[in-house]
Amino acid sequence: MSNDFAQGFALLRQPNVNRMFAAYLISHTGNAMAPIAMAFGVLELTGSTSDASFVIAAPTLASVLVLLVGGAVADRTSRQKVIYSAEFCAMASQLSMAWLFLSGTATVGLLTTFMLINGVAMAFYSPASTGFVIQLVDRKDLQAANALLGTARNGAIAGGAALGGILVATIGAGATLIVDAVSFGLSALLVLSLKPQVQERTGDGSMLEDLRLGWREFISHTWLWAMVVQFTLIVAALDAVFGLIGPAVTREHMKGAVDWGFIVAGFGVGTLAGGVLAMRLHPKHPMRFAAVCVFFFCGVSLMLSIPAPVWIIVLAAFVQGVTGQFFSVLWYTTLQKKVPGNMLSRISAYDHLGSIALAPMGIVVGGYLYEALGFRPTLLIAAAAVIVPTALVLCVRDVRMMTTD
Repeated sequence: MSNDFAQGFALLRQPNVNRMFAAYLISHTGNAMAPIAMAFGVLELTGSTSDASFVIAAPTLASVLVLLVGGAVADRTSRQKVIYSAEFCAMASQLSMAWLFLSGTATVGLLTTFMLINGVAMAFYSPASTGFVIQLVDRKDLQAANALLGTARNGAIAGGAALGGILVATIGAGATLIVDAVSFGLSALLVLSLKPQVQERTGDGSMLEDLRLGWREFISHTWLWAMVVQFTLIVAALDAVFGLIGPAVTREHMKGAVDWGFIVAGFGVGTLAGGVLAMRLHPKHPMRFAAVCVFFFCGVSLMLSIPAPVWIIVLAAFVQGVTGQFFSVLWYTTLQKKVPGNMLSRISAYDHLGSIALAPMGIVVGGYLYEALGFRPTLLIAAAAVIVPTALVLCVRDVRMMTTD
């Protein structure tokens, strides 16, 4: 085993890292089941992709509205407390939706309400967790730590998605959501047990002043805002495919939840492999390499548009997972090295906000296009929404030439 791999896995001997690794693994295994449970549960409830799209888009919409507040609160208070509080909140929301499905009282309005609560919880969780990594390991270990945690986070999709598809097909959405809720609770307890380095605090200014300073820092990095703009379209397309169009296509033209579970599991296995391989990534120009990886994000959309045999779609999902993990590790490591530590959660919030700004619209538009044009044109449009902005962002010199030194 190479020194890169050995040094990376050696981090797992550190209590903070192995507990955070376990927290990611547990919560994201359960969380991988939730999109499948919600997609098929709501489709079964309404029979309409356009109606289902509003429920599925709700958490992203809520995140868009409160992400900046979440990032500012994480920088001003305690990222650790923000993370475990958000997970306990998500646990309560998931249990509530599980009860609605199991009791037969689920409605689009109630499910949308609890999905909005989920979105608020994740809006606090995401920027806090990005900033929290620098409190768990030394600067020299950031890439290895991001690779390990990304492997746990995204690799958990492999088992969780496959299990989720089987559970939804056999015992229904409600029971699947209970498992997800339990995973949030266990993860929160693990995060609560961590002993991170002291957090570098922001100044004594108001929250609005904190956000203004964060915005100034954000726009000072051309590579950063250019790629966030790129992902505004890409995330909208991918959320539509993985959140709604993919499940709908497998439901109508393939074997439903089981096939979709294996496709998403293929993506998860890809992220698992990508996380391990990412420990050895040392590109001279990390954002150029990362941007090229994004071209592979359209693989599942293109294969579903045929639709190809399920094993080919699983293979495309695997490649998409590998390249997605390469991008993720390089992105977060570069962000953590280039941005001042006391601003990291705010910058991460601007990053998340820009990336998901059009995601709710993407899901809703995807649902309407699916019903108006059919699955093939809709999926080809989604693929184009990945390819075109990626080609354009590679025209930005700072993206091509920026180094992490």
